[in-house]
Amino acid sequence: MNDWISRYLQAQKTAVDSIPVEGVARVVDRLRTAWEEDRQIFACGNGGSAANASHFATDLGKGASDKLGKRFRVLSLNDNVSWFTALGNDYAYEDVFSGQLQNYARAGDLLLVMSVSGNSPNLVKAVEWARSHGVHTVALLGGKRGRLADLADDVLVIGDEHYGRVEDCHMHICHLLCYAFMEGAVRSEN
Repeated sequence: MNDWISRYLQAQKTAVDSIPVEGVARVVDRLRTAWEEDRQIFACGNGGSAANASHFATDLGKGASDKLGKRFRVLSLNDNVSWFTALGNDYAYEDVFSGQLQNYARAGDLLLVMSVSGNSPNLVKAVEWARSHGVHTVALLGGKRGRLADLADDVLVIGDEHYGRVEDCHMHICHLLCYAFMEGAVRSEN
């Protein structure tokens, strides 16, 4: 067991080291611009990535906003269960995110999706809809990259395909995005 744990942790360290620092900095800047321009920020994913999207929205909407004096307008598209299931039931599961964006999103807003495979049909459809309506798109992906790597405006890829390690690294990125504001690394002209 000790050997397995040690190997797992070594692989996790390697995955963390693959986090693209310049890409994260670019997304921090996009979030700062969205905050300054009072844009809406959306996050979504499936499974563990859905939980990460909710966690990210909480940290950005509460923790980062508390430090700035002006609130981030952020929403996890995973969190309204009745709307989510109505869209999935009445249309198709691939519409659960794009259907919500049709109500909320406007040109200039920002959509952040998280996917280990990069091929989730509902995320692909959400990014396609967002791009066609002037919404900036960010994809946090695993090593397979998938279709989202070719669709999103900003793509941050973790150099691993293991679901647990990639999802952990995506949460590292989400924390970096939020703590850049919470710890004062980002200063605004506002």
